[in-house]
Amino acid sequence: MQTTIQPATRSALTDSARYARCVEVSRRIRWDIERDVIRGRQFDFGRKFLPDGLSLVGELHFLTPASQRLYSQVQGRSYANIFGLAERFIGAKIIEVSRDHWLGDQTALEALVRFTDEELKHQALFRRIEAMAGAGLPAGYRFLPQPNEVAGAVLGASTWAVLGLTCHIELFTQVHYRESIEADPALSELFKDVFLYHWREESQHAVLDELEWAREDRRLDSAAQDRAVDDLIGPVGALDAILQTQAAAAADYFIAIAPQALDATEQRAIRATMLKAYRWQYIVSGVQVPHFQAVLGSLVSEAQMARIGGALAPLMYAAERDVDGALAA
Repeated sequence: MQTTIQPATRSALTDSARYARCVEVSRRIRWDIERDVIRGRQFDFGRKFLPDGLSLVGELHFLTPASQRLYSQVQGRSYANIFGLAERFIGAKIIEVSRDHWLGDQTALEALVRFTDEELKHQALFRRIEAMAGAGLPAGYRFLPQPNEVAGAVLGASTWAVLGLTCHIELFTQVHYRESIEADPALSELFKDVFLYHWREESQHAVLDELEWAREDRRLDSAAQDRAVDDLIGPVGALDAILQTQAAAAADYFIAIAPQALDATEQRAIRATMLKAYRWQYIVSGVQVPHFQAVLGSLVSEAQMARIGGALAPLMYAAERDVDGALAA
């Protein structure tokens, strides 16, 4: 007698195998901040931190090489800090959704417990990086967003929306490293290693985000999902407000310490490009990741996708480059 595996059962078996794979990889690539990443090193402040394709420094044609390097270091410092901020709410949400597996699939539970543990480690890594960057850069830098306040606001949205935002963040993390950071020989080796090790664990997190987002989606009726789409749009807007605040603070800091005189027109260009770069890094580059578009498109209707696209439209200019700039992933 031949047994037919029903589609729902087949899907559950596939998901269980994907959870198991994440556990296996997590065990195999486990790393330690001091032993594996820092290794007794300091940042090389004679090199850039962020590649030009992320910092967009190529659009500031008037900056000297020394100023370009400093600009990338200021942005790199905020880049690490914003990741640390995001991981505060990501870790909290993953702890919450793991509850559904407490008395169920123990492999899925282990995968999410490992995910949470790794997110806590990443927060500690980025606190370490902030201290090291602060020791080598001039005084006056300010990181204004408060992680607990931001996390509280984001976690007020529906689980579907938070998992969608999380999936977006962790997919663009992969693209930034593979297509921009890894390939740039001009970067500080320590800064590159920070995001190499971060990328290795985030690769599994992105898989788990997708699994949990799809699982949450199956729980919602059409009305609840429609509300969840609005909840996804809301945190993206809140993220943009954070980026505007921090971009202004970072631009003020860079202008104050730049190794060249900057006139009013150049200062305006720095402020505009700083914000454009932050929007590119944390919103637009992720929206353009084909896999994110595919996952989101599989969960929402055409009308809902159009609503999301309309909300993002004012930010999409950040993907544009001038004739001398390079469009990066």
